[in-house]
Amino acid sequence: MTGKAGYDLVVVSNRLPVDFTVDDEGHVDWKRSPGGLVTALEPVMQKSDGAWVGWSGAPDLEVDPFDADDMRLVPVTLSATEIERYYEGFSNDTLWPLYHDVIAPPAFHRQWWDAYRRVNQRFADAAAAQAEQGATVWVHDYQLQLVPRMLREQRPDLRIGFFNHIPFPPLELFQQLPWRRQVIEGLLGADLLGFQRAGDASNFIRAVRRLTGYTTRGPIVTVPGAEDRPSRNVRAAAFPISIDSRTFDELARTPEVQARSREIRADLGDPEVMMLGVDRLDYTKGIRHRIKAYGEILQDGRIDVEHVTLVQVASPSRENVGAYQELREQVEGLVGRINGEYAEIGHAAIHYLHHSYPPEEMAALYLAADVMLVTSLRDGMNLVAKEYIAARSDDRGVLVLSEFTGAADELAGGALLVNPHDIDGMKDIIVAAANMDVREQRKRMRRLRRRVLADDVSKWSESFLGVLRAMPSRDTPRTHAPAPRADEAPVEGEGA
Repeated sequence: MTGKAGYDLVVVSNRLPVDFTVDDEGHVDWKRSPGGLVTALEPVMQKSDGAWVGWSGAPDLEVDPFDADDMRLVPVTLSATEIERYYEGFSNDTLWPLYHDVIAPPAFHRQWWDAYRRVNQRFADAAAAQAEQGATVWVHDYQLQLVPRMLREQRPDLRIGFFNHIPFPPLELFQQLPWRRQVIEGLLGADLLGFQRAGDASNFIRAVRRLTGYTTRGPIVTVPGAEDRPSRNVRAAAFPISIDSRTFDELARTPEVQARSREIRADLGDPEVMMLGVDRLDYTKGIRHRIKAYGEILQDGRIDVEHVTLVQVASPSRENVGAYQELREQVEGLVGRINGEYAEIGHAAIHYLHHSYPPEEMAALYLAADVMLVTSLRDGMNLVAKEYIAARSDDRGVLVLSEFTGAADELAGGALLVNPHDIDGMKDIIVAAANMDVREQRKRMRRLRRRVLADDVSKWSESFLGVLRAMPSRDTPRTHAPAPRADEAPVEGEGA
């Protein structure tokens, strides 16, 4: 495929679906990123003749648009200062904690907000330049919440969708944001807003009612028109994301992965029960609560290290953010204390791994684990839970799942749900999972696998795009002066 004037489908996300590397001589190379969003959208984009707009992942790296895997990739350049303020600052130290129930306190800085507006405008400009007349543009996630309105001001002919991969907070938390009205107006530039859970969509609708006064009816917001532009309806609804479950199922069935699974258990001393946690090292994942509960179970004598072990994979995450550095120290200190008190020669209480692993190793770990612990304090979805289920073609294993994950809405019928803030309750459920008989395991896992294998990531993307493309075309040319851009709207509050 060669570059062309416009594309029928444009995806806009913070990162491109490739990772860039620059060698000592300045040569730029790239390789495809392993990610659920890439897997979901690549076939759709290839079929639709699509372009993908995103940051390269490196500071000050200017790369011209290029073609890869039958997609047009359009890099957006960010300076080191913009990465610090837009990405590490406003996105991950303001929005991320605010949207995750203020587990950590959010910081509000006007310089961060200014960078967020500028960068969102750059993404919107790049998308507008790539989109064919009447094209579909799908914007992704909390880093780019101003892009829908910015795009609509430039290109009212477009169908614009937005999907929020993380939770959308209750009004009582969201309204702490000094720029709350600007964010709401930014999102309402879309025709369709997708959320992980129905509760997230409801939180958004409630925020619209309180902060804008626009008319709402169920999931529909009516945004008033201006001059010759008619009013329009915006739909907010749940579209729970999933994984490429068939591919993961097939991977876990390969002889190599199954042999590696047996090797992992042997290396652990062939415990009767292997428990597993797999998370990014993030304060939303409840890793400290989980390890605390496990340590107390050992202290209570309800399990012992000769027969049970916990493997905790904590992949590195946002290591330049202070809250994450502090979390790593706390988790590693807790693991060290529990191992110091309860480990025996040849039997560690907790095997802690601060690494990222390829899909083959993850599939082997899932197959090796008798109990999967997903105890997030707050999660948009949590795809690890679905990966574990997809890997268990043997219909064995028990999923312990936080009720504060999006996955709990879909998987409650087969998982053991926990409140991770209730340490005593979580201890009881972990012990019950460790002692569950095989017949009960199979009944639950079969129920879970039917759901995950049927509702895969392709169904998710097709469902969202199907609803978006069924919406009315907006190809009326604009003949009046544009309304104020999102980055020109008056600031509602004062940041620090």
